[in-house]
Parts: sequence; C-alpha cells; structure tokens
Amino acid sequence: MSQKPTLIGIGSPIVDAIVLVEESFVAQIEGDKGGMVLVDAPTISGLIASLPQAALAAPGGSAGNTLFALARMGAATSFLGKTGNCTDGGFYRDRFAQLGGDVSRFKIGAVPNGRCLSMVTPDGERTMRTDLGAAMTLAPEEISAADFAGCAHAHIEGYLLFNEALMRRVLESAKAAGCTISLDLASFEVVNATKSILPDLLRDYVDIVFANEEEAEIFTGLKNDYPAMALKLAELCGIAAVKVGAHGSYIAHAGKVEKIEPMHAARVIDTTGAGDLWAAGFLYGWSQKRALAECARIGSILGAAVVQEQGSVLPEHVWQDILESIASKMLPLP
Repeated sequence: MSQKPTLIGIGSPIVDAIVLVEESFVAQIEGDKGGMVLVDAPTISGLIASLPQAALAAPGGSAGNTLFALARMGAATSFLGKTGNCTDGGFYRDRFAQLGGDVSRFKIGAVPNGRCLSMVTPDGERTMRTDLGAAMTLAPEEISAADFAGCAHAHIEGYLLFNEALMRRVLESAKAAGCTISLDLASFEVVNATKSILPDLLRDYVDIVFANEEEAEIFTGLKNDYPAMALKLAELCGIAAVKVGAHGSYIAHAGKVEKIEPMHAARVIDTTGAGDLWAAGFLYGWSQKRALAECARIGSILGAAVVQEQGSVLPEHVWQDILESIASKMLPLP
C-alpha cells in the first residue's frame, strides 16, 4: 500500500476528440468561439462526422486532466466519476490504470461515455462542444464518505456546480471523510451561473480555490487588480490562486499575496488543459508540503508545457523535461 497521501479527483470523465481546424470551420458553428457549450449525442456525432480530418482521442475532463498529470508525476491518485458502458468508458479507465491511478471508485453508467469535441484554431484557442453522457447521470445518492476513504485531499472541478445537489453531496462527503478540498472554478460561465451559492460553499468547505482572471473578475466584481482578487477569494477559503496566463499568477494566504512570475512558452499551439495542469503542478507541490510559491512555480512549468502541445496529454519526452525542470528549480524538501 502506498504511503503517499492519496489525491482524489471528482468530475466528469470525458473522452476528448481534439482536432486542428481553420477559423472558418468554427465560424459556421452556432455559439461563440472559445466557449464550451453542452450538446446532445446526435449533435456531437454530427460535428465529428463533418470534421475536415480525424480527431485525436485522449482522456479529458477538467478533474481528469489534473488527475492524469498528477498520476504521471508519481502522486497516489484516485478518481470519482461515472464512465460509460462502452469502449470509450473502458478506454478512459484503462488509461488511468496504466499510469498507476486507482480505478476502483469509478462508477459505470447505463449509457455511453461523455465526449468533448475540442476544435483548436491556428491562434491556439479551443472551442468546445460537450456531451456529458454517462457523467451526467451521476446522482447525489450514489456518493458517500466511503468514496473518499483513505484519501487526504479531494480536487473538484467547477462544472459540478451546475448540479448543486451533487456538488453539496460531494463536498459534505469529502469533508466527512477528513479530506482537505480544492475547487477549480472551471469557466466564467460557471461562476456567472452560480454566484449566489459560491461564497457559502467556498467558506464552508473549500481550502484551496483555483481561478483564472476572468473567473476571479466575475466572482469578485474587481477589474485588473489581480492581487485584490486573490485576497478577496482567500478571505473565504484560506488559499487562492489567480492565474493570469502569460503574466503569471497571484497566490493569496493569511492576508498576504505573492506574485509568481510565469514560465514562458516558446509557442502556443493549444490552450486545452492549461489551467487543469497548472492545478496539478500546484497540488503536487502542496501534497509534498512545499511553500506556496514553489507550488505555483511547478504549476507554471506544467501550464507552459501543455500549451505547446496539441491536447492535454503530454508526450513522454515532454514529461522527462518537466520532471528535470522541477528537480532543478525546486528547493530540496526539509
């Protein structure tokens, strides 16, 4: 049995279909470029059939991206979510197991696995259409503190906020099991839709909150003052990380805020998963009890690496570079 603290992710285990497209392809699809829109199975099947080239399949989902990266870094990981009764569901579980992740907490639904079509334009921006499939059928009554047994920390994707009853059950169960909790706010659409319940949930359950500049601005009502945004979030839940892309990040804790300089990417191909992998790096450092600034630097290393690749699954040679970079830049543990 591993002596490392187990980090469990809670979210939608989605299989990504990632494809490079021209601006004109995205322009003829209903909805804004750069956003994420939920669609039904026939709609996503039709879009995939109309692609100019075959898409790359990869395990995804916000919490999934974070957990797969943590597992690859050697952290003890588990995943709580519902996969489908299909080849995509088996693909997802098998890929997580191959990295050493604990697949015993996956629940298997009666419908096909969730899918996300991620269309990446030449500027690196991704436009997503998601069919949640089996993930959407996860019900509050299926979750209990037993699902978190043996876990030290629970990382929850913000998309669960769209199902308030499920989110509350997950938070209550994780806390009852003695887990510390982190929440990624996921997208500006999520924050906008759930502003009425977010402050109480952050205050009552969450230890670490991750937000990008858009999410932090909508939540706090502040503009262009990232240190103030981070401090306002940290008043509710202890530690707040506000990520500002190529401009670095701000980490607030105990009334103080620190600016962390970014790791610059030589080129930006695809921003898919950048925030999720940043969270993975931060949580990896945090699980080792490193200083918060060091945790953010590890996050920055992973975030800069993933935007230079297509999709959120990094090639093995990139992981070797990442692990060497972390080892060279980090202080030895006390």
